Amino acid sequence: MNIYVRGFQEIDKTQLPIVGGKSANLGELSRLEGVFVPEGFCVTTEVYKKLTENNLELEALLDDLSKQGAEDREEVQEISRRIRILLESIPITKEIAEEIARNIKLIGEGNGYAVRSSATAEDLPTASFAGQQDTYLNVIGKDEILKHISKCWASLFTERAVAYRIKNSFDHRKVYLSVIVQKMIFPEASGIMFTADPITSNRKVVSIDASFGLGEALVSGLVTADNYRVQEGKVIDKLISTKKLAVYGLKTGGTETQELDENKQTMQVLTEEDILKLEGIGRRIEKHFTSPQDIEWCLVDGEFYIVQSRPITTLYPIPEAYDGKKHIYLSVGHQQMMTDPLKPLGMSIFQLTSMGQRYKAGGRLFVDVIGMLESPESRAALLRNMGEHDPLTKDALVTITERGDFVKAFPDDNKKEYTNSIQGKEIDINSSIVPDLIKLSEKYIEELKENIQQKSGRDLFDFIKEDIGKLKKLIFDPQNSAAIMAGIGASSWINERMNAWLGEKNAADILSQSVENNITSEMGLALLDVADVIRPYPEVINYLQEAEGEDFLKELVKFKGGKEAKAAFNDYLIKYGMRCVGEIDITKTRWSEKPHIIIPIILSNIKNFNAGARAQRFNQGLQEAYKKEKELIDGLKQLPDGEEKAEETKKMIERLRKFIGYREYPKYHIASRYFIYKMALMKEAEKLALANIIKEKEDVYFLTFEELTEAVVTGELDYEIIVKRKEEYKLYEKLNPPRVITSDGEIFAGKYNRDGIPPTAIPALAVSSGVVEGRARVILNMEDADLEDDDILVTAFTDPSWTPLFISIKGLVTEVGGLMTHGAVIAREYGLPAVVGVENATKLIKDGQRIRVNGTEGYVEILK
Repeated sequence: MNIYVRGFQEIDKTQLPIVGGKSANLGELSRLEGVFVPEGFCVTTEVYKKLTENNLELEALLDDLSKQGAEDREEVQEISRRIRILLESIPITKEIAEEIARNIKLIGEGNGYAVRSSATAEDLPTASFAGQQDTYLNVIGKDEILKHISKCWASLFTERAVAYRIKNSFDHRKVYLSVIVQKMIFPEASGIMFTADPITSNRKVVSIDASFGLGEALVSGLVTADNYRVQEGKVIDKLISTKKLAVYGLKTGGTETQELDENKQTMQVLTEEDILKLEGIGRRIEKHFTSPQDIEWCLVDGEFYIVQSRPITTLYPIPEAYDGKKHIYLSVGHQQMMTDPLKPLGMSIFQLTSMGQRYKAGGRLFVDVIGMLESPESRAALLRNMGEHDPLTKDALVTITERGDFVKAFPDDNKKEYTNSIQGKEIDINSSIVPDLIKLSEKYIEELKENIQQKSGRDLFDFIKEDIGKLKKLIFDPQNSAAIMAGIGASSWINERMNAWLGEKNAADILSQSVENNITSEMGLALLDVADVIRPYPEVINYLQEAEGEDFLKELVKFKGGKEAKAAFNDYLIKYGMRCVGEIDITKTRWSEKPHIIIPIILSNIKNFNAGARAQRFNQGLQEAYKKEKELIDGLKQLPDGEEKAEETKKMIERLRKFIGYREYPKYHIASRYFIYKMALMKEAEKLALANIIKEKEDVYFLTFEELTEAVVTGELDYEIIVKRKEEYKLYEKLNPPRVITSDGEIFAGKYNRDGIPPTAIPALAVSSGVVEGRARVILNMEDADLEDDDILVTAFTDPSWTPLFISIKGLVTEVGGLMTHGAVIAREYGLPAVVGVENATKLIKDGQRIRVNGTEGYVEILK
């Protein structure tokens, strides 16, 4: 077998390193029964390597290119241009040119050929690299083919190809190019077929785009193609477009664009028979490659030819049930305000902590709700809950149920199975209930700290598993749940009644300011006290402005006021150091592990607030809440039965203020326990690293709890598991998890159905009343926050760890959230107008733009 040139029949997927993704797939297809592929051969990467090895000029240019980032566009453009000129100028050796000529002669010297790039990092399951290198159509003659082979090599360094590699962290030196030389066919029609619907992601629907002539017209956007959607041998939808142009091959070489006859412009490109035949070919190819495919096809004399097939890399993976039944999955991350992927250790421990079955996909967890949707009563309860928590999820569920083809309601024979036993449960307004629950929680944490000290090896893992059982018992205890529901129920009651009786919207928002026992809001206010300790000491402030690394506290004591500052830091970390962004994942770095994360927030507090700001902020919120209460009570007394309404409302306001703050405490308790587990587990990880079983202690993040147990007990581990999972995690980070996805892979996004907002406004869920204007600060990483007191925070999601930033802002916009999620609760307590559930907020709103947030009606406006 020739190392430099190989015919399709000699190629399979094992040769990807020397033929590239496109060639490997064509080789596989050319031997697949019932699939026709135009003849061709591949000029392997060995040719590219041979012609470029030891080229000092190219090496120097690649050195320069490797130093550039995505932002260095002009430098990337210039270096890439010089590399392309160099590659086109390198002559192909006589030996290789003769081998190429021999293969051309075998197929036919008079034929036109498509000369196409096939890179080694192309058409992969994790990155398609689609359209990054060049293709040349209808090239005639050996000399022209050789010239265009060089052009293909050069296209490895087009600006778009280089930018794509930079974005996807591919090394420019490790991507090689082979070149396909394939006999041209001149089709009556051509197009693209997706074996999973690219719009809905439904794996059971094939989507076919078709136009007349060569596919170049479709790919380049010259025409709007027909679209046919097919499911299980039946055409379920057709869109026949007006196709004014088509691209055809010329006898002399090259192509030309022609205008179609008027009667052909609106003609359906493929017959029903052709559509179904093409669907069958697509399913055959998909089965061979074991994943949904993006396929380019041509129709010639009634026969379909396949010129390319590659995996669809944009589909979100389906949560794994593997039982052949229908499922409707809801994203757990959207409910937990953490849509980033979880590492395997974090995911397995969170699953141990959770109640009910969880399903994994793309590094995220999902819960199946099809059973709830099949019962009329539980469906109503679920939709009511989602309406308050996440209206976009609710709308997605309404869409799928109303469509009627996936889930049907059955008689409610098992109502109790889905009924929330806490809903409607009365709880006495006993002032000691919440403090007693908090004291019990603190007692358990202290016992855990003491008891875990002496545990190691299997004893440690057994102990943690047993303690997680105790944690679940506490979190899901009826009294704990009832205390939370008492606050939530009171909030709903007040909002509904005050709107009905007084026309007052979201009255509970102001009444929730400065409530007692809210551990998360206290965490934010406590950093104002830390700022007050540091404020008198300029040397400490200057040091902190430059401080980096995790050991900055050791150096702090050298400065005047350093001891006091260090003590304030340590006191804060003792109480709140277990918190971090995405804290439901035990592997996330906690503030105690990286305390310099909170330095910018403290410095911001020193800059933006005066001494004593904590008490001032709390008292201000308290006065506003009392003022609102008096206003409501006075208004109610003017109504028929006013005294009775006023008395009832007073009780509900008292209930709200006693219980709504406790909503935040269970997650604080979970984070506290997780941190204790983590510290103990990392000691075991250090032992594994010292024994060279793993390379670094953080490697254990990519093992499940059970796998880590086994590695510690046996001292054995297949390290390739960790390598593989690290690569998978990089892929998962690029995926956007859907709110709702079915077992068919169909994604339902949900929409806001709201009238009455300005036409240019971005709709959202109102979670904290008020209207505010300010500068948008789009922040994706809390560590990058640099806020002024006029700023409105715009981010993907917030969890309790973001609370210290709320002190310095005047409004909040997030992509994910609901009425009772942490960001909403704290925004109300701090009196910040806030909206959540703003789809793509961090992309639609640019950092620095002036925006208006309407937290009463629920929308955002971008101002001029």
